[in-house]
Amino acid sequence: MFPLGLSMLWESTEPRRALQDRFGLAGFDDAVNWLTKGLAQAWAIDVEACDRIIISDNNAIAWVRTNQGALVAKWSRAQDQFVRFTAISDMLQALHEHGVLVAPPLTSVDGQHRVIIDSGSSPLSMTVQPQIDGDLLDTTDETAVRQAGACLATLHNALASHRDSRLIEIAPGRTLDLRQRIETWLEVADTGTAPTASARLRDQLASLPQIDTEPQLIHNDYRASNILTAGSEILAVIDFDDVAWDYCIADLANAFVLLSTRFTNWQPTPASVRDTLLEGYQSVRPLTRLEHQWLQALVLWRGITAIPAGEDPAGWANAL
Repeated sequence: MFPLGLSMLWESTEPRRALQDRFGLAGFDDAVNWLTKGLAQAWAIDVEACDRIIISDNNAIAWVRTNQGALVAKWSRAQDQFVRFTAISDMLQALHEHGVLVAPPLTSVDGQHRVIIDSGSSPLSMTVQPQIDGDLLDTTDETAVRQAGACLATLHNALASHRDSRLIEIAPGRTLDLRQRIETWLEVADTGTAPTASARLRDQLASLPQIDTEPQLIHNDYRASNILTAGSEILAVIDFDDVAWDYCIADLANAFVLLSTRFTNWQPTPASVRDTLLEGYQSVRPLTRLEHQWLQALVLWRGITAIPAGEDPAGWANAL
């Protein structure tokens, strides 16, 4: 899925330069040496080989072969997010204990799920998880999509009881009120790329009552590139970095729109796939009557925001 050695996930930046500038590591071999020492000291893990390191913004991921099997080490230099990252690692362990399909963090020698390690230029927050060998969700596989829907509902049920104060936060200027959120977007941020759809959204919004569920922690980026499978079986849900305090129906709406996206290959999710995802979801967590109504408006809203500026070769506007 990724090239061996050192590479970037999204950016066109030269990876060796990014490794040096962002993490103070002079190259792939230097990074492997640093990683080997860090895993030995903090987790008592002996690294046998490192196959690849991928850099994305302030974060990096390394795939390593060790005396404890194939592992994935993730680190970040975003110090303002260190507390949040630790909370997410603790959350993953709690989800694993509840039987949710996630990659649980390995516990360090001092009992932590995330450890601060010095790279020589700045402190880095690191966690280590088992490597899960799987394929990205194939949205043409109806059984797999149905299972993905059920998995999302199971995840929502488990997250409903996880109330970590480090993660229960509302960004400045953001409101949990769904109506106000969409109205503000229509007034301030709508670029007019789909005026007919925006008008339809206003009409839908006018008749919607207040949602009848409570906000909770949600995944917030549930799509094909974050769902690992073996055939039609779901192996794990990954990448919880965007976890948020919001409504389950907002998470489901986001998945409706973005389920078929894979890294740089972004394309709308067909209506038939959305129906199958919903079928699987409701087999575990049936929607309330008002969630059904809000789902239509939230999917339309998220679909409008997905339309790219300029050309639209993937047909996002036609998918509304």
